[in-house]
Amino acid sequence: MSSVKIECIASEGYRIGESPVWDEKESALLCVDITGRKVCRWSSVTKQVQAIAVDAPVSSVALRKSGDYVITLGTRFAALKWKEQLVTTITHVDEDKPNNRFNDGKVDPAGRYFAGTMAEEIRPAVLERHQGSLYTLFSDLSVVKHFDQVDISNGLDWSLDHKTFFYIDSLSYSVDAFDYDLQTGKIGNRRSMYKLEKEESIPDGMCIDTEGKLWVACYNGGRVIRLDPETGKRLQTVRLPVDKTTSCCFGGKDYSEMYVTSASDGMDKEWLSRQPQAGGIFKITGLGVKGVPPYPFAG
Repeated sequence: MSSVKIECIASEGYRIGESPVWDEKESALLCVDITGRKVCRWSSVTKQVQAIAVDAPVSSVALRKSGDYVITLGTRFAALKWKEQLVTTITHVDEDKPNNRFNDGKVDPAGRYFAGTMAEEIRPAVLERHQGSLYTLFSDLSVVKHFDQVDISNGLDWSLDHKTFFYIDSLSYSVDAFDYDLQTGKIGNRRSMYKLEKEESIPDGMCIDTEGKLWVACYNGGRVIRLDPETGKRLQTVRLPVDKTTSCCFGGKDYSEMYVTSASDGMDKEWLSRQPQAGGIFKITGLGVKGVPPYPFAG
């Protein structure tokens, strides 16, 4: 077992840092600050963060095959041109729910953008229940709703054989698995794969490694945990110096580094003084595993 090293690479004090994605072309890490309403890009070359301000809570960002990015913004799927700092709406969802916003999103192996919604929080993890849904944006820019009654639509990823979709609705305190059809993007046969333990707190963002194991960031748990989807067992816990760990992805030249985002919303002065790196971005090296590169949106 190599020695695990954790460093804060960007002390940005994000309110809700989320959706880390490695952009290989730019040698950079993308992420968002949801309530800070910005899309951010940390360059591994310059070690600087660039940010683009947007007009609504921005909850996820993904690569796009044709270049630049796609984002979930308020209740919209949108395109983002980085150099021009230009945001263009692709389509709206949940138009009958003015209090909703998108949360986590990720592109599937066929280039479709999966993302889910939730009600706006009154305070962190406190909100009107069962208001969210899970959606897919297809490459022809049409949208399909998979199901509703979601509390906080969160982490998502796909098995290496592309036959299983993994998904987190945070307030179920469970990591769920679905049968997944790569050809159509359809999902079904939902079951719980892992129930979080009390001290692990709330499951948030998630990613998969090249051994087919899942890594889940635990909000208020200050850790990422590695799970075996075959056995439903936890294999490893990596603790971070902040409680509000929100999401994780692999990146770097060979995808052997893990990047973890965090939040500071809901923390009082005393809590923040104990955890001055809250809302920062962390890099974990020495895990001894590599990640799967992100898929770009095909539309």
